[in-house]
Amino acid sequence: MSETLVVISKIKGYIKEKSDGMSTAGNFAPALSDLIRTRCDAAIENTTKDRRNDGP
Repeated sequence: MSETLVVISKIKGYIKEKSDGMSTAGNFAPALSDLIRTRCDAAIENTTKDRRNDGP
């Protein structure tokens, strides 16, 4: 299992507040982390293709 990349309690609180009390499914944290990984990987790939690198 991959490491969770989000603060679960903060996301749950945000969803509950914005939705007037809805709760989240038990598998939302891994799914959200996978989505974040996918987006980060795409950004890294695009940066590499564009030959940009802000790191040392």
